[in-house]
Amino acid sequence: MRSITKRDLSRDDLDGLLRQALGAGIELRDVVEYTDGWFNATYGVTLADGRELVVKVAPPPELPLLRYEVELMRTEVEFYRRAAGAGLPLPALRAADVDAGYLIVDRLRGESLNTAKEAMSPAQLVAVRHEIGGWAARLNAVTGELFGYPRRDGRTRSASWRTSFLAIIDDILADAVAYDRRLPAPAETIGRLIHRHADLLDEVTRPALVHFDLWDGNIFVRPDGNGFAIDGFIDGERAFYGDPIAELVSLANFVDPTEVPGLLPGYLGRDDLTDAERDRLRLYQIYLDLILLTEDATRCYPDEEYEPVRQQATAHLDAALACLASPRR
Repeated sequence: MRSITKRDLSRDDLDGLLRQALGAGIELRDVVEYTDGWFNATYGVTLADGRELVVKVAPPPELPLLRYEVELMRTEVEFYRRAAGAGLPLPALRAADVDAGYLIVDRLRGESLNTAKEAMSPAQLVAVRHEIGGWAARLNAVTGELFGYPRRDGRTRSASWRTSFLAIIDDILADAVAYDRRLPAPAETIGRLIHRHADLLDEVTRPALVHFDLWDGNIFVRPDGNGFAIDGFIDGERAFYGDPIAELVSLANFVDPTEVPGLLPGYLGRDDLTDAERDRLRLYQIYLDLILLTEDATRCYPDEEYEPVRQQATAHLDAALACLASPRR
């Protein structure tokens, strides 16, 4: 997806960045730009010594961003380090400078699940979803000191998930108002509905590391015997410390998790959510919907390309708000 947040780096720019990060003796052989991402600029590079790497570069520092998007490169570096410590399959982090706005990781050998699933049998896809669920549960076992986004200014960080999540919601709604985004209900109404259900969040007492963007494009797989195995998870820039149930938002994009065969048994060891989990999940789905309906303001996506996402997020948000507005159980 085209976005004004992506820096356009020349070959000379990348050569200089690589020499700064990996040493003056580095020689760049080949470069290819990856265009699938929506926020950072990403380049695949091959060095003269045969190493294949991915260089990810943050938006220009002067560009206006949404409130939650500050220091996303720092967040991603923390995600890679903590998730690697938990044994997750990831591309190795080779270098990073969050102040300069770049990180460098190994290039994965597999392909995204978004592409690979087209050639999978139903049984193979169920097995992959089950494995993904297991890895997601292992990731969510990583615990932070506080809830919220792990940024240096402490914004949204607290010892209470209710306090942190309401601050996160207030931020995205403030962005929606500031950029005059079209929502299915006034931002004030949405905020009031979520605050009315804030007691649901008090059940969460451990700050779990949540990727929050584990859609099929960020999961790489490779052939393995008669099936497929996970090659690695990427793009941890939206990670935060919060409710592990929030991980299901992107693992089951716009659908009920029970409609994704294999996922819940792999993730929870059971086939369904409790009523409390389902109620909390709805709040986190609303948050992602609000992000999708607001981020276009600072990224300036091509209208025709982004319109299907906008329509789907609007319909999903409208339905979720209707559930919130109905009488509580």
